[in-house]
Amino acid sequence: MKTLIFDCDGVLADTERDGHLPAFNQMFAEFDLPVRWSAAEYGERLKIGGGKERMASLLTDEFIEKANLPKDKDSQLAEIARWHKRKSEIYKEMVAAGRLSARPGIFRIIDEALKNNWRLAVASTSAQSSVEAVLNHVAGAENFAKFALILAGDVVPKKKPAPDIYLAAIEKLGANPNETLVVEDSRNGLLAAHGANLKCLITVNGYTEKEDFTEAALVVSSLGDPDGERTRVIKNRSAAQPKDFVTLEDLENCLR
Repeated sequence: MKTLIFDCDGVLADTERDGHLPAFNQMFAEFDLPVRWSAAEYGERLKIGGGKERMASLLTDEFIEKANLPKDKDSQLAEIARWHKRKSEIYKEMVAAGRLSARPGIFRIIDEALKNNWRLAVASTSAQSSVEAVLNHVAGAENFAKFALILAGDVVPKKKPAPDIYLAAIEKLGANPNETLVVEDSRNGLLAAHGANLKCLITVNGYTEKEDFTEAALVVSSLGDPDGERTRVIKNRSAAQPKDFVTLEDLENCLR
């Protein structure tokens, strides 16, 4: 059985700029924290895997003083957990309101893969509830229920670019690495997949299009759709030959 594992943010939907960034900034305002991330600054924070970890990078001595935070580390981490919980609530409200649309080709590929007996999973560093909300929104409730596994958040101690989450996914699924393809959007995600000896297809976005994807089997602008956005092939090291959109056959050929 072939297995397809999706990252969430930037792969299932263009969630970073239009979802997570405004959710972080709304949360910062609600907690009266002395920070607002611009689109460019958030792009730099994305090099850090995990939302709580990105917020922890704010904890300079100056920030701690301005935000009137406790001095001990455990209390600071408790505050970050509280901020992250509220940020996740805001984000899920945005998803439920339909403010984040699926990236081109996502629903089509999920639907076709399930109909052709592929096993589907998600492996993401985002919070479990946020990932489930996005997946349910872009895949539809019927397809969402057919996913074999959703790994997210703090399920492994080391986040991407460490390979831990993909190694865990392979183990839990009992999948054959040679028959497993990962869909990612960033170098951190690619390195995580590569470190787990998995082939990886990259669909770039505005934050990641200039990153180094040397190890990827195929790099495209998006999966594309017959009646929508067309696929632009950026780099191809596989046997796939995508035309206007990436097909399930192209995904199979990425495994060759």
